[in-house]
This record gives sequence, structure tokens and C-alpha cells, in this order.
Amino acid sequence: MDFTLTEEQQMIQQAARDFAQTELLPGVIERDEKQEFPRTQIQKMGELGFMGMMVDPTYGGSGMDTLSYVLVMEELSKVDASSSVVVSVNNSLVCWGLETYGSEEQKQKYLKRLSTGEIIGAFCLSEPEAGSDATSQKTTAIDKGDHYLLNGTKNWITNGSSAEVYLVIAQTDVEKGHKGINALIVEKGMEGFEIGPKEQKMGIRGSDTHSLMFTDVRVPKENRIGADGFGFKFAMKTLAGGRIGIAAQALGIAAGAYELALKYSKERKAFGKEIANHQAIAFKLADMHTQIEAARFMVYKAAVDKDQGNDYVLSGAMAKLYASQVAMETAVEAVQIHGGNGYVKEYHVERMMRDAKITQIYEGTSEIQKIVISRSILQK
Repeated sequence: MDFTLTEEQQMIQQAARDFAQTELLPGVIERDEKQEFPRTQIQKMGELGFMGMMVDPTYGGSGMDTLSYVLVMEELSKVDASSSVVVSVNNSLVCWGLETYGSEEQKQKYLKRLSTGEIIGAFCLSEPEAGSDATSQKTTAIDKGDHYLLNGTKNWITNGSSAEVYLVIAQTDVEKGHKGINALIVEKGMEGFEIGPKEQKMGIRGSDTHSLMFTDVRVPKENRIGADGFGFKFAMKTLAGGRIGIAAQALGIAAGAYELALKYSKERKAFGKEIANHQAIAFKLADMHTQIEAARFMVYKAAVDKDQGNDYVLSGAMAKLYASQVAMETAVEAVQIHGGNGYVKEYHVERMMRDAKITQIYEGTSEIQKIVISRSILQK
């Protein structure tokens, strides 16, 4: 498989790299410390077309392929994973889901504003007792004729307080099991919709993660995505693509940590020479580089599978599983190479280590990815 980037893809990659260095890097430590949402940076990324990269220009998007999206995610994540996860959710979960399965009215009303970054969206699946298990939804959407009455709680929701549009997965008919689940578009400000306090997180502290509470929220029937009972399939299809975005984020964190460690190892001296020239450090760098290159090829393949219309459930899950492992291992080694300085905020790698851990958890834990992978290979 040829991963040679086109001239356009190289330009997109460079634009993202430049933006990360000039707009995300300044203040990234302070945003992490203060848990400050990168609102200004998100607005600028919308202007660059990064918030609706794969959306058709008809609906305000950039009309790019998945590989271009992955390239942008990688470059942004090298510097600020808190910003890149906002881009990931808006692109992979919200915009893609609406463009692929939403009605024309829904696309005109919501997708155009989401794809330009005028507003951002959130994907609401996880619950206190139902993380990656979409069949165990306790949130209910009772059919009342011309509307649904939504009740329940969602937690760990990225963009929880910053979003304007929320795609909420809820159970309409318990007796039908997964065939009784629906996906509803909920707007901020609907009566009965409350946003809980911000979670105090170990990593990606700049992104806002909240629990959401719904109490007798009236959601118009026209806000249902797809036919009655389509919600489970919608969630699974959307999450499959979301894994590619998170795999790219993990790849970016790993690459960013490696680049900092490599630079530091060439500058820091010990026992009369740069530590990069000590075999103990050189071997660490060799392992890190090899693992990152392997992860990159897996992430790119999943993106190309999606672009070519191939089944990307397996390749996406494998990419997410491996890239997240590499992100965690590489970030830990980057801290080790920095020694005592690696434990200090100003060198960035301690933040990357904290950020890396979440890539092994969201969009399904590593164990969930192994379930997806094993089912795929056994079915074949």
C-alpha cells in the first residue's frame, strides 16, 4: 500500500504543523494547569477548515479525505492533545454521523454550522453503568407522538459544556434490545437539560469533560437520526470511524514526545558527551522510532481503508489499540530520557505522558478493541 502523500496532503500537513507551533504551543502549559478550554484556538481551526474536514463543501466542510484528517490530527496532537480531541469529536463523531445518516433538514440546520466551527458538537453515549456497551443504555427516550421525552444521565462527555449540539443515544423500547435504541439531536438550552460540573482529569485537562443530565427534555421527532431503532447501528458505525481519529491522536502524542526526547538527548551532556551517544539512550530512541513508524502505517492504513470504501472496523481497532500503547510507552520513555527535567512541566513530556493514558481508555478501552479485533478475525 502506497502512503506517498499528494502535494495537497503535504500542504495540509504543513499547515497543521505551523498552526500547532504558532497557535497551540504558546500557552499550552497554562491551559493545562487552569483546565482552560482552547476556545480561541478552536475558532481559528474552524477558519482553517479543520473542524469539518471530511464534510462536503455543500455543507460548509473542506471535502478532504480521511488521510488528510489523520495528518492534521497527528500534527495537532504533537503539541496539544486537549485541542486535538475537540477536533476529533467534532469531525469523526458529530459531523460524520450527521452527514452520513442525518436528514437534509438536519444537515442544513446543524451540519453547516458544525463543519465551519461556528459551533461544536458532542457525542453522548457513555453512562455511569454503560461505557462502551451501547446495549446497556439507561437513558430513555419515550415516544410521545410528535416528540420524545428524554430522561437519564450521560458522563465523560467531551465538549460537555462548550458544545451547542449533542448527539444523544437513548433507549426507546427496552423489549427490543439494541433495536429499540435511537440517536437524537439535543440542543443546549432545551428545558430540562443540565450540564454537571467539569471533571477534574489527570490529562487532556484543556478539554471540557462533563456529565449531562436530562429530565423530561422534549426532543422533536424531526431530531431523530435515521429510522426508529437505528440508534445502536448509528453509534457503532460512528465509533468505528472515531477510533481512527483517536489512533491519530495517540500517534501524534507519541511522535511529539519522541521529537522532544530526541532533541533533548542531543543537547544534554553526561560523562563528557551528549546522552544520545550513550547506548542506553540510543537504544531507547531506536525502539521509540520503530514503534512510532509501525503505528503510523497502521493508522494511515485504517484511514485509506475508510477512504476506499473498505471495511475499516478491524484496521481502525488495531490502529487504535497499537497506537495508544505506543503513545503511553513512548511518553514514559521520553520522561525517562529527560531525567529530572522530564518531571517538570516546562519540558512538556510530563503532560504528554498524562495525555497519552486517555488514548487507551476513550473510544473503547484496549480490552474493548481486542474484543472488536477478535470478533472480526473470527468472523472471517
